[in-house]
Amino acid sequence: MVSKKYFEQAATSIAALGRDELKRRIRSFRGRFKLDFSEDYLNALSVDRLRHILLAALINGKPHD
Repeated sequence: MVSKKYFEQAATSIAALGRDELKRRIRSFRGRFKLDFSEDYLNALSVDRLRHILLAALINGKPHD
């Protein structure tokens, strides 16, 4: 489980990102699992949905220390 502080920092950081940066971070995500979305799929999503995917991945895919 992630801390409240980590969640708030991640959410704030992601909220400031534009579409291209969100897609880049989703495609290059490195965590406990792999994200495998096509470029066409990512292009069809709203910016809010891209933010949701990235935040969920960061929260759930953060490697254990």
